[in-house]
Amino acid sequence: MAKQKGTKSPHRGRVWAWRIFLTLGLLIGLALVFNEPIKLWVVDLLGNRASQHLDADTIKQNEKVKGSFDFDAVNALDLTTVGKAAGANLKPIGMIAVPSVKMKLPIFKGLANSNLSAGAGTMKPDQKMGEGNYALAGHYMTNKGILFSPLKGVTRGDNVYITDLTKVYTYKVTSKAVIYESHVEVIDDVPGKKLITLITCASATEGETNRIFIRGALTSAKPITAQTEKLFK
Repeated sequence: MAKQKGTKSPHRGRVWAWRIFLTLGLLIGLALVFNEPIKLWVVDLLGNRASQHLDADTIKQNEKVKGSFDFDAVNALDLTTVGKAAGANLKPIGMIAVPSVKMKLPIFKGLANSNLSAGAGTMKPDQKMGEGNYALAGHYMTNKGILFSPLKGVTRGDNVYITDLTKVYTYKVTSKAVIYESHVEVIDDVPGKKLITLITCASATEGETNRIFIRGALTSAKPITAQTEKLFK
């Protein structure tokens, strides 16, 4: 008996449903595969862009900007957060370099998500390089060369350099530990000491509650020279 015109085979309908399902699955899979590389590429681009053409006068102007120091407002570094940072007007107030782990990043005032998408953020208002406990936070990424991820390889005795492009401040790492996220007292000033404190997550796992804590003591503060400026380039 001939098939009646205008009717569709149930089998054919199931085939098309499976094709649509497989196509959607493929698109979702591709998005997941390329999400991380795209994010890492944008983060690297943001840091490099913020550091270009930076000079001492620009840093002095940027230091007048008010920062956000709300720890609870810091988001995980997903593609949406990074995308918003790409449109932000980032204002570096310095640079940090840790040659032993090949880390070079801009420093920003405060913990705004845009700042932490591109470099290190100061953790307290009115911090001054070479004074008190200069505390910086940064994200830990799956790529061990991005943002604060290299800090996992820092050891005691390594040098940490920060600059406002007027002076270079050198700190020697004196301690390193893994601490719980609630131990925020480590960023407090210590009377009579000039310190640097670096904080990052202990892993790239979402919801990580442990932090890598690195402490260094100031060993010198000298005017920047063409030679020492190379540490940050």
